[in-house]
Amino acid sequence: MHPPIPVPGDLPAQVERALAEDIGSGDLTAALIPSGRAGRASVITREPAILCGLPYVNACFARIDPAVRVDWKAAEGDSVAANQLLFTLDGPARALLTGERTALNFLQLLSATATAAHAYAVLIEGTACRVLDTRKTIPGLRSAQKYAVRVGGGQNHRIGLFDGILIKENHIMAAGSIALAVASAKASGAGVPVEVEVENLDELRQAIAAGADIAMLDEFSLEAMREGVAINRGSARPLKLEASGSITKETIRDIALTGVDYISVGGITKHVRAVDLSMRFEWQA
Repeated sequence: MHPPIPVPGDLPAQVERALAEDIGSGDLTAALIPSGRAGRASVITREPAILCGLPYVNACFARIDPAVRVDWKAAEGDSVAANQLLFTLDGPARALLTGERTALNFLQLLSATATAAHAYAVLIEGTACRVLDTRKTIPGLRSAQKYAVRVGGGQNHRIGLFDGILIKENHIMAAGSIALAVASAKASGAGVPVEVEVENLDELRQAIAAGADIAMLDEFSLEAMREGVAINRGSARPLKLEASGSITKETIRDIALTGVDYISVGGITKHVRAVDLSMRFEWQA
């Protein structure tokens, strides 16, 4: 049994927008089916995956017709095998047909995101390091994808520009120095973590001295990461360290073993490939 993960507060709005863009003024094809006809459908996955998106599927069909019954055969976060039955649907045939694409769009995208996050997370099991996502998400679906990352075993970086401060090269240049940028961030009163992207060990020392909360080690070699971890641990006020840039499944464990706290992987949400799902219908008299 998986611990429950709170669903995003904007789930209803996302479902509403997705249905509106698909249905528009009405489903002309489903209207060809007699209004009183009932149907049954089953959905399978054609490939292994981490299942994610149940609340979105439920919300889609509930919005179209509350008479549709969704019976899940697997739970959110389950590892499912190719050709496994995921859920069945019973209810008005028109509603099943109208909701099919939107519901499966959510399920295939979020399952793919959770599967990608899980693939990286399992590679660093046994270490103290954690996989983070980034803001490289599908526009309009950030909260959904970040929810899926948590379902897959990853953790969220900042949700947007409003809940964390990440000082990058251009910010540093505009502020005048790392010290001045961090001081300005602390003085802002935002009350959020202050992170500094650093490109070498000297900049890491500056971020530590400035009192940042996190340092992002951008494109550091393994040797430089190990040295950075040692420098940080020997400081009076150690930061959290995040490795970023050119992370692959082949390199992630070696990076985790350097002692960094986090590894951010943009590809978890950016390079996602939808899980292959199939819905099969059975008509009822």
